[in-house]
Amino acid sequence: MRILYAEDEVALARAVAKILEKNNYTVDVVHNGLDALDYLQNGNYDIAILDIMMPKMDGITLLRRLRTTGITIPIIMLTAKTEIDDKVLGLDSGANDYLTKPFDTKELLARIRVLTRGQRPVDSTIQFGNISLDRTTFALSSPSGSFRLANKEFQMMEILMSNPKILISSEQFMEKIWGYDANAEINVVWVYISYLRKKLNALHADIQIKSTRNAGYTLEEIT
Repeated sequence: MRILYAEDEVALARAVAKILEKNNYTVDVVHNGLDALDYLQNGNYDIAILDIMMPKMDGITLLRRLRTTGITIPIIMLTAKTEIDDKVLGLDSGANDYLTKPFDTKELLARIRVLTRGQRPVDSTIQFGNISLDRTTFALSSPSGSFRLANKEFQMMEILMSNPKILISSEQFMEKIWGYDANAEINVVWVYISYLRKKLNALHADIQIKSTRNAGYTLEEIT
């Protein structure tokens, strides 16, 4: 799941982004409202976290621009302001939730889960062949054992297991996992596919990741 986090306090943004990434979210961080608008209009995000007091474009103006252009993803507003009128203004402008600084990151994570709950399947475990993937613990398991997957490994495996036998291109992986304006080269997809293949082999999986030249990858049963 991809998050756009707009926060002009660089140290805070870095610390919060690190916590989000440890919880297996992909996070793009920007430090002003205009960059946030550009990313959200051109990227593919599941949720946005927007500070109100930002340079170039404040969070409320940004929020209104997003809603008037048809961007409907869940948005959490962050601000040091505590007045009720400011909260009402944010919610009336299209925010889904509101969190006042300083905030506990556990509460932020809980609110993200609530707002994105409808975007995820109810079942926390995906099963294909003798392999299961737990969305809660990020564990890839078989009767032979299990591995706790790293962030991008988990996201890639989740995409594959949610779409078995469906061809997924490297470009689709890049867009969904590495995101807009990513510095990563497209061959990083092959690198992570290699990591997952090794883990599946170690788990004695009866499924495999097959590659189709110049097309992409599919998750299929071994016949």
